[in-house]
Amino acid sequence: QVQLVESGGGSVQPGGSLRLSCTASGRDFSINVMGWYRQVPGNERELVATIRSNDGRTVYGDFVKGRYTIYRDGAKNTEYLQMSNLRPEDSAVYSCRCDGLSRHYESLANFWGPGTQVTVSS
Repeated sequence: QVQLVESGGGSVQPGGSLRLSCTASGRDFSINVMGWYRQVPGNERELVATIRSNDGRTVYGDFVKGRYTIYRDGAKNTEYLQMSNLRPEDSAVYSCRCDGLSRHYESLANFWGPGTQVTVSS
């Protein structure tokens, strides 16, 4: 019902920046929250940032500490994650997540993007 297309991942040197984007497409689906999660092999997936559609409230993981900013373009159903001052420990697969309501089935649902690799190294 919903497809998430991610872009912006890649390799960057420590201290560099990247901007991830996630665009949601589909029919009869109302988005409540969109966000980013990351996972390193062998570790649990962790929250990076989320943004709520109705009021723009944002939530960040503790490790972000002001380095990341999440924002969205509602008209395009796109969210962005601006990452600055990247560190090697930020290396992970970053996945977009969309939570909302199916207007057709009147049920809650969530969808995941395929994930995009972020590598921070010298």
